Amino acid sequence: MHSNPLSLPLDRQSAVLLAALTLLAVAVPLSSFAQTATLRGFITDASNGEALFGVNVLLESGTGDLRGGATDIDGIYSLTRIPPGRYVLRASFVGYIQYVDTLQLRADQRYSLNVALEEDNSMLEEIVVTEEAETAAAAVTAGLQIVSPKDIELIPTPDVSGDLASYLTALPGVVTLGDRGGQLFVRGGEPSHSMTLIDGMYVHQPYHILGFYSAFPSDIIRQADIAAAGFGGPFSGRIASVIDIHSRNGNKHRYAGAASIAPFVSAARLEGPLIREHVSFMGSVRQSVIEQLAQRYVPQDLPYTFGDAFAKVHAVISQTAQLSVSAIHSYDRGTVGLQSQDRVLESVGWQNTAVGLRYVVLPRALPFIAEIMLSYSHLRSEQGPANNPVRISRVGGFNYAANMTSFYSRTEWKWGLYWRAPEVRSTLGGLFQDIEFGYSRRHKAGLYLEPEFYITSGLRARATVIAEVFPGQKPQTIIEPRARFIWRHKHHEASFGIGRYHQEIFGLNDRRDAMNVFTAWRSAPMDRLSEATHFLLGYRIQATPWLEVAAEAYHKELRDLYIAEWTSFPRFTTRLQRADGQVTGLDFRAEITRPRFYGYVNYGLSSVEYAAKEDAVSLWFGTEKLEFRPPHDRRHQINVIGNTRIGEFEIRTRWNFGSGRPFNRVYGFDGFLLLDGVQDIFTAPDDQRVIYDRPFLGRLPTYHRLDVSVERRFPFRHYTLAAQVGAINLYDRRNLFALDLFTRQRNYQLPFVPTAGIRIEVN
Repeated sequence: MHSNPLSLPLDRQSAVLLAALTLLAVAVPLSSFAQTATLRGFITDASNGEALFGVNVLLESGTGDLRGGATDIDGIYSLTRIPPGRYVLRASFVGYIQYVDTLQLRADQRYSLNVALEEDNSMLEEIVVTEEAETAAAAVTAGLQIVSPKDIELIPTPDVSGDLASYLTALPGVVTLGDRGGQLFVRGGEPSHSMTLIDGMYVHQPYHILGFYSAFPSDIIRQADIAAAGFGGPFSGRIASVIDIHSRNGNKHRYAGAASIAPFVSAARLEGPLIREHVSFMGSVRQSVIEQLAQRYVPQDLPYTFGDAFAKVHAVISQTAQLSVSAIHSYDRGTVGLQSQDRVLESVGWQNTAVGLRYVVLPRALPFIAEIMLSYSHLRSEQGPANNPVRISRVGGFNYAANMTSFYSRTEWKWGLYWRAPEVRSTLGGLFQDIEFGYSRRHKAGLYLEPEFYITSGLRARATVIAEVFPGQKPQTIIEPRARFIWRHKHHEASFGIGRYHQEIFGLNDRRDAMNVFTAWRSAPMDRLSEATHFLLGYRIQATPWLEVAAEAYHKELRDLYIAEWTSFPRFTTRLQRADGQVTGLDFRAEITRPRFYGYVNYGLSSVEYAAKEDAVSLWFGTEKLEFRPPHDRRHQINVIGNTRIGEFEIRTRWNFGSGRPFNRVYGFDGFLLLDGVQDIFTAPDDQRVIYDRPFLGRLPTYHRLDVSVERRFPFRHYTLAAQVGAINLYDRRNLFALDLFTRQRNYQLPFVPTAGIRIEVN
């Protein structure tokens, strides 16, 4: 009898534990603040009202005592337990004029002070150099990397604007199956094992069918937090990684916009004030133009169409509260693979839709920051003709979360409550397959408590406890502990992380054929939820003022993964086959920053191994347990990024190398005849069927490619014009995407493709 060590019946012991966590979460922030004051507020850019992240806030008393902090992603700072008296407040940020004010603080008072920082135009030359030094290629701590739009735009793409997908594929530990398909594998996990959020909204399949693009252009991003492992309390329900994206708010002082055209996609953005200084809007839309432009000169079929749209309204409700409403939609359709007279591939498509509300408030009567989010998201995937698909899968549902943060002199407490109700449906059919219908809805409520302790000036520790309740006929409770430690001393940083994770819904793919990218979503059995244990060990050093080096080793133990059922013929079904797995790897990064050159190199070494153990394994392969390496087991991966300026021209380059991935070989073919009545087996027409070898015993050739772009900007009084030329696969490497198992034809990734684009920005 299998026993899930994290799943307990909802008995009195579980109820007591949940009650204790709730009481502790409420009691800690309400602890005594007697005879002290609290100062907090929002810090923004005076030119557009955008929140500023990382502003240093310092409070100095008349006796020289100092206390301080930094703003978060919403531009919020909070200084607590301040003895009454007279203080000088300073807020400083690179490229902005320092804000200085004198305050008289009284006991038992909570003060709100919002600050708008003015840009310092006299520091323009210094800003250029400093911003280059603040890129994040080597700034990885316990699996977490914080990415800005500037980081994204350093990667050459076939577009004048950057896209988050291009940046993610340049990270060590991130594997793609090719330049099409819309699937990313992070540190050994399947695509559905990763969580992607924007403004708290789930986007279940965010990457476009052409691999350079996602639903997130850099134009709309303020910051993206990429946690390749070891993520904390607010994120539950995934076992591989989390990508948490925060969008910009839109300009509150003046109208601005941009429009661009390139061989693969055209784009437009508009933003501005609805109520000056109080309410702003931002809208972005992109549409593929492959058929109209790229397909006319690319010597390869590109049967892809895709697009995305994003909209946001942000309002300053009061001096202590802000509200935003966001919505996103993306769609994709195309065929992945070769079409021939013998075989016509079915097209695949998917649509994401999400809408969400986010409310951030600094309660006057309570000493914490509150964030309340409500969202609904939906994904529809299909395979077959657009007007009559053969297979359909849907996943979606509501998500409610309330997150609170309290600040103390040496401790930061985070806690929160959430409720989620994901719903999955599937209708599967097709050749060699009976029609299958599936439906499930999985409600869950959760509570997390996450204190972070600043033990010494260089050592801090974070502990996380998550408790989740799954109501129903057989209620269950899951308890997950997580922890991380970070030590900093001068130019050195070391980090360690460990944690338990689970997942109750997941996507199934038929990985035997790389050209089959259709995903069917399912719910895991409650007594066998997918689980993972993460181990992380990292080290980072600022070796010289211009060189930073980081290395991170990781190991993941995976249990009760669910993969498509193995058979010796091409039948795709949502009947589940369990597998365990192990992922071990090392990510190495080196970042170089010079006045006119910026670049980095990263290397990823990883090993991914699964072991399937269902009854069907013994039936088909004669063994009780089948060990194999899945198709995303890329052992070695290298990325080299360079960015330099020559005169008025900015030159970006990227060289990518990947060792060969496993693929599924075949024994041969036979004929299949459906005996649904009296048949003459000698004359009745049959269908061709492929007979598979043992899973993934073959290896594809190595992959490497050089991309380059050259851009020049032409500033005018009210607008800026940017022109770009470049090339994908500059030396025309014939990189194999997959072997068509039915026709034995080779399917190659993109050849040498010249690109050009133009963009106009209205200020």
